[in-house]
Amino acid sequence: MKRLKTTFMGIHLKTPIVVGASSLSADRDTVKRLEKAGAAAIVYKSLFEEQIQLERLELEDELEAFDERHAEMITTHPHLEHAGIQEHLLKLRRLKESVEIPVIASLNAVYEDSWIEYAIKLQETGVDGLELNFYSLPKSPDETGQSIEEAQIELLSKITKEVTIPLSVKLSPFYANVMNVASRMDKAGAQGLVMFNRLFEPDIDIENEVNTLKLNLSRREDLRLSLRYAALLEGRIEADICASTGIMKGEDAIKMMLAGANCVQIVSAIYKNDTDHVEKMLEDMLRWMEGKGYEKIEDFRGKLSKSNLKDPYAYERAQYVDYLMRPHENLVKVP
Repeated sequence: MKRLKTTFMGIHLKTPIVVGASSLSADRDTVKRLEKAGAAAIVYKSLFEEQIQLERLELEDELEAFDERHAEMITTHPHLEHAGIQEHLLKLRRLKESVEIPVIASLNAVYEDSWIEYAIKLQETGVDGLELNFYSLPKSPDETGQSIEEAQIELLSKITKEVTIPLSVKLSPFYANVMNVASRMDKAGAQGLVMFNRLFEPDIDIENEVNTLKLNLSRREDLRLSLRYAALLEGRIEADICASTGIMKGEDAIKMMLAGANCVQIVSAIYKNDTDHVEKMLEDMLRWMEGKGYEKIEDFRGKLSKSNLKDPYAYERAQYVDYLMRPHENLVKVP
């Protein structure tokens, strides 16, 4: 596997495949199998402040239900408190101690103080890096995109001053100018950028007339947005690039490397194919490299990024117009 070595956030990885944040990391046996299959690092499931606050409120409601029943029952649970983030930190620390590959924590908080407090506590578990989930769903038409971006950049700058482990930002694809935000994140101290965050999307059950929330696994065609921006940003920022979403096969990872990514994150591919699929992806990558005569990833990484192409429009919309003007028989069907 030495031929597949790469780096992300300055962290040395034995392969370019990182397992993204998900419930997969909650089971140490699963993580062990992923490590054996060749996964280079694990991003532990995200610490969500909103979830912690909701659980705390639910516990308080349950305890208050006893208040008016019998006076003596008020002291039935005198010292029972919500664990807060302690359970998350404990499980994260145990996972870190049980594997040899790097473990990266993931954080999504609400308030500035919480972001900083939780980032420090996550660092204290001994993790190798920290991934910040920066996305915002506007709650008011009066909230501007500029205000959201500036708040995130300022927050990133503050967190970098409080922690010493490598930091990456998992970006949303919904900024007005992704390249501008990525460049500013880079300058604010992000050592890695993950593109892109896959958000849960709401749905409606029309028979029961209720809101539903389903696990939306990604598809191979979803990789094109990440590929585009990996290619556009390679060579323009100092931060390492990790491509995410829609990466199902070894050839998908190769595409991302050619575009300029340092590594890839996968989750849906594992849910669909199990942990052994990581090994197959790596075998496919090595087979392709041998066929092309490449000794290591750096021999071809970024070869097809915008900065290394003669065609200046390869990843821009003008090329799309040109593509539509070609004869129909030249169009290639993508599986």
